[in-house]
Amino acid sequence: MRPWKLTLSSVSLLVTVSTALPINLLVPFSVPQVLAQTVEERKAEADRLFQQGLEQYHTSQIEVALQSWKQALTMYREIKDRQAEAKVQSLAVAREIKNLVGEGSALCNLGIAYDFLGDYAKAIEYQQQSLVVAREIKDRQLEKNVLGNLGNAYNSLGDYTKAIDYYQQSFAIARELKDRVGEGQSLGDLGNVYNSLRDYTKAIDYYQESLAIAREIKDRDVEGTALRNLGNAYRFLGNYTKAIEYVQQSLAIAREIKNRVGEGVALNNLGAFLGELGKFSEAEIALRDGIEVWESLRVGLGSRDAEKVSIFERQAGTYQILQQVLIAQNKINEALEVAESGRARAFVDLLAINLVSPDYNTPSLTAKHIQKISKAQKAIIVQYSIIYNKFKIKRKIQGRESELYIWVVKPTGEIAFRQVDLKPLWQQQNTSLQELVSKNLELVSAGINRGESDNPTLSNNPSFAPGDLVRLNNDRPNYPAWQVVSVNPQNRTVRLRQPSFAEGVIIERPIADVTKVSSPNAQNKRLQQLHKLLIEPIADLLPTDPNARVIFIPQGALFFVPFPALQDADNKFLIEKHTILTAPSIQVLDLTHQQRQRVPGTTKDVLVVGNPTMPEVSPFPGEPARQLSPLPAAEREATEVAQMFKTQALIGNQATKTAILSQLSKARIIHLATHGLLHDYTGGGVPGAIALAPSPNDNGLLTASEILDLKLNAELVVLSACNTGKGRITGDGVIGLSRSLISAGVPSVVVSLWSVPDAPTASLMTEFYRQMQRSPDKAQALRQAMLTTIRTHPNPKDWAAFTLIGEAE
Repeated sequence: MRPWKLTLSSVSLLVTVSTALPINLLVPFSVPQVLAQTVEERKAEADRLFQQGLEQYHTSQIEVALQSWKQALTMYREIKDRQAEAKVQSLAVAREIKNLVGEGSALCNLGIAYDFLGDYAKAIEYQQQSLVVAREIKDRQLEKNVLGNLGNAYNSLGDYTKAIDYYQQSFAIARELKDRVGEGQSLGDLGNVYNSLRDYTKAIDYYQESLAIAREIKDRDVEGTALRNLGNAYRFLGNYTKAIEYVQQSLAIAREIKNRVGEGVALNNLGAFLGELGKFSEAEIALRDGIEVWESLRVGLGSRDAEKVSIFERQAGTYQILQQVLIAQNKINEALEVAESGRARAFVDLLAINLVSPDYNTPSLTAKHIQKISKAQKAIIVQYSIIYNKFKIKRKIQGRESELYIWVVKPTGEIAFRQVDLKPLWQQQNTSLQELVSKNLELVSAGINRGESDNPTLSNNPSFAPGDLVRLNNDRPNYPAWQVVSVNPQNRTVRLRQPSFAEGVIIERPIADVTKVSSPNAQNKRLQQLHKLLIEPIADLLPTDPNARVIFIPQGALFFVPFPALQDADNKFLIEKHTILTAPSIQVLDLTHQQRQRVPGTTKDVLVVGNPTMPEVSPFPGEPARQLSPLPAAEREATEVAQMFKTQALIGNQATKTAILSQLSKARIIHLATHGLLHDYTGGGVPGAIALAPSPNDNGLLTASEILDLKLNAELVVLSACNTGKGRITGDGVIGLSRSLISAGVPSVVVSLWSVPDAPTASLMTEFYRQMQRSPDKAQALRQAMLTTIRTHPNPKDWAAFTLIGEAE
């Protein structure tokens, strides 16, 4: 184990949020239908929900409060209680009754909610609207609060000059109003900005002033925040004695006033400080206590999936620091347990509720459980964890990728660990792992022609590289392209291999007999760089049998890595060596395995959809809707697939959303060959939709949010469409179509990472089902289909977009 130095990866500066009138939170979102028996009962229930929202808001459960208020607002509207409706501050009602005070407060509080959710642009938009109202009605208290909230948003965006300006304006009004609470908040906010600017002495001065006011007015919550911030500032000055002293005082106050969020943040910071001092065992205790706090908050959210995803985003740092502390102690298995418990927690809860029992408790996995899962899957599991740390960059402290942790779990029970230094990516190459993945996806999916020309003969240009794809002049039509192994300029010969041939079979031919198809050097370079980072460190641990399964558990941007297309130094694709699957987490994999045991034999139907009459979709908000382009090859694909299963494909006007919904729950296999869309059409935070034929009752879009509410019995769903594997990346994985399908009960899902070409996709899919009829192993079938497609369509754009998530059999 090489020397290890912990740098602070996620010390949370708990921003002192300026608050407006909390009872006026605006909630302009779609809400669930709430049923009650009589008007009186509905009114009583709405009042209860409204009061519940107030209590939740005051205990920092912002999203939970939003949900309560949304339900209350729905009921007030149902019973036409305009006064009560205005109480929860629907913006439309506030404006209708000319209640500028209510409107200003509503806008302010909506801005706070968006700030909490991390949408700072929207937060600023609503706070600016609120500021206009506050100044119009000369409400100095509201103006002060709004200015503070604008400072918070700009601080979060890293625009410190604007943040300081707004905080100083807020402080001036607070002093004018003799508002000591407001003064203390503004001073704490200014301290946070100067802390971000690395002016720690000035930050400490502001924090001390804020602390003095908090103690003067006996505000224990603000006192705890000031102490926590002082601890952070002294840590950056290298004074760990004072840093730990202050954070311990903050922890004591948080426990005294039962501020669970404050307690969690204090434990996170304490663990980080101790880790940096090399006191790993003490750090481990603090961080495990912090995770226990975060887990309790998550459990308290019950079945509210979106809120769990959002809150977990703010807690992921503690799991990362604990992984570092455990690796420093060479506790490899324990670090794997923490890496696993720090991902897809909301997804796991959602699966357990939907597939097992509403009351099912999902305990974190131990290393023994993980070993059993690997054995049950008959697969090697590769789990990635991206570690971020704080670094001084351009005179500012910024979070950057530091290391990549990789665990390899074998069916034999062996657990191996490797780590990759990611710092050279941004220190020397001015890039990052996330940017590499993004650029690679852009390059591969764009179908770069890789050197095609009008005169492709190489006889006068022998300067091409290994990996180029070529044809021999006497090849039969449609014969697979050859791959260049090496070139001998002196003899003017080229050595070639066929991807479909046995390993080591090489032929040598004169350059004059060779015609270039493409030169994949630019594309290969990125695929090889990702291979070097993600695969080479563990290559010796992967199976030598290409039929043996390898299940990748990505994190963050790695969800968008086309693993089958990664290339080694010899230009061999990873799919040539291994049978590949992916999963959001090991526990999700286990739950899909359990679901697969329940699925067999429950249904027999096969539902095949291809090239429906396309709906009209607006490409961007505010633009007129346009009909999506037809997919004639998808229609042929659907017809061929349907014939294999002796059924009839739904095409054109037959493939309506209504018709498909009526058959989804009865199908064992669902194949949808159509357009996939990435937008969040419902505004519920779950992007993605499948294009189906519209009808008078609907627009033809089957959204990810709608799928989430279905109960499916299929053992396999194939989305033979564009971008169906993409979505919103969170600490809980990718929020999109694949997550919704698995949550609805599907153990195996095939999705795509980019806009797939029509014709090669049709060939790949028909070959996939042909292989599946020979063997029930879906992963092996997809591999063989890819290898077959490579022969005629060697460009990864044409075959590497698809990934199997979940169960192989």
